[in-house]
Amino acid sequence: MRTAPGGTQTVIRAIGLLKAFSRERPKLALAELCADQGLSKTTAHRLLAALESEGLVTRNAGRGTYRLGPAIIALGTQALLSHDLRAIVQSELEALVSLTGETATLEVLANDKVLIVSEIPGRHLVTVAAEVGTLWPLHATSTGKAILAALPEKGRRSLIKTPLDRLTDSTITEPEELDRELERVRARGYATAVEELEVGAAAVAAALSDPLGRVVGAISLGGPASRLGADRLADLAKPLRASTERILLQLEPGNY
Repeated sequence: MRTAPGGTQTVIRAIGLLKAFSRERPKLALAELCADQGLSKTTAHRLLAALESEGLVTRNAGRGTYRLGPAIIALGTQALLSHDLRAIVQSELEALVSLTGETATLEVLANDKVLIVSEIPGRHLVTVAAEVGTLWPLHATSTGKAILAALPEKGRRSLIKTPLDRLTDSTITEPEELDRELERVRARGYATAVEELEVGAAAVAAALSDPLGRVVGAISLGGPASRLGADRLADLAKPLRASTERILLQLEPGNY
């Protein structure tokens, strides 16, 4: 565990409270937040009151629950708009959708998950899509596996949290099996996920590295598994990898 710089404990605790909220747990009671963050009720209440005063959380007095506030949405929107990588990749995502008809995304590491920072919906009548700002587990997504495969072993090991959650019958849950899958990803240059995150959904992804070889994210193409079989995913990987090569030419270290 990293040691926080001196004098920042209050800030770290407040950030921890904000990070406790998730797609699965959008509303939390004070007792849940205390248990999650290891805080006393007095400390948690004081921090939540400060966050509420700034619009970062809102409180339902009747139910005694908290949720993220409108100021977080504004900050998140500003972060996305100022994300240089997103600006560089956007035209490539649009071109991929135009060429393939499938949904294209840009996703980056966010602690031990992948975060969707940009998405262009597919043009097919039947497609798959998620919301910008959605967090997904690394081991069950094509983008997560592409990023893991491209990372050095030490960095990869620090991100793989066991036990691996089973989301569908096809989700990889054994670390040894995930290691074998990542070897296959490195060998072919792209990752796939077929009904591993959600039944009926499939995707293919390729990692993005900067000129210094540092992994900065991944781009993907996704759609219904009924349309994206193994051959189709392999075909989609070709323009996807070509896009990553064009993006690499535009990246400069430290500018995203």
